[in-house]
Amino acid sequence: MITDAPIAPTGVAGLDPQCLTTNLGWLLSQASFAYGCEQAKALEPLGLGARGCCVLTTAMTGEYTQTQLAHAVGIDKTMMMVTLDELEQNGLAERRRSPTDRRAHVIEVTAAGRAKVAQAQAIIDEVQEAVLSSLPARQREAFWAGLRHLVTERLAEPPECTPAVRRREPRA
Repeated sequence: MITDAPIAPTGVAGLDPQCLTTNLGWLLSQASFAYGCEQAKALEPLGLGARGCCVLTTAMTGEYTQTQLAHAVGIDKTMMMVTLDELEQNGLAERRRSPTDRRAHVIEVTAAGRAKVAQAQAIIDEVQEAVLSSLPARQREAFWAGLRHLVTERLAEPPECTPAVRRREPRA
């Protein structure tokens, strides 16, 4: 792969990561981290993070257990519990017993949660548009199509790996 533009240094003086521009993992990680930080900053005034927004948005599409939501959103059960605790404390979601399995809880998004998702989605749309506007329209469409294909096909389920790959947390 030949790049059209140099990759900006990642904060280490004099470091030129050009050698990584053919590394898919590095490119996806850099893009994800930078985009995640930009989105988090934009959502901060709402008091809702990207993870909570994803949980609420997904929960609004049906009646799902905590486990089903965790799997759909791509977080572990411990992080799902923490996220749901926060959403409940803020009046955005409620856990209730599943009508089909007394041992499980389904997540119901409150009216306040639905309103918060609508606000968050408007912000996310703005951030996405701003980020993707740096690509010509033809490349933007191809980027979306390719990324959707990867995450619904070849990269739909991560394989078991040891040691487990950790997702990078935003720096404070």
